Amino acid sequence: MDEDLAQRTRDELITEVKKLRAGIRAHRDSTTHELCWHHPQLWGLLPEKLDPHVAVQARPQFLRGCVRYWESLDAQFPHAPRVAEAFQGPLGHQ
Repeated sequence: MDEDLAQRTRDELITEVKKLRAGIRAHRDSTTHELCWHHPQLWGLLPEKLDPHVAVQARPQFLRGCVRYWESLDAQFPHAPRVAEAFQGPLGHQ
């Protein structure tokens, strides 16, 4: 899967590492609702272009997963600031 790396020059590898680091940093620096979103731009940093075949649970199961995720963040980052800003979806819709 990563055979292409052996054919790259040092400068090409450095460029690739910088691109991947930028993608990881963008994801790491996500906050509030950005943490929950589908991230195809991050997956797009990989050389293989695959359809991720996303499966979505029914609403009750999905929302239980959201609550569990929030609980894990609360346990791992108990002193993280809490914000009350409303969710702004695509194009500013709530």
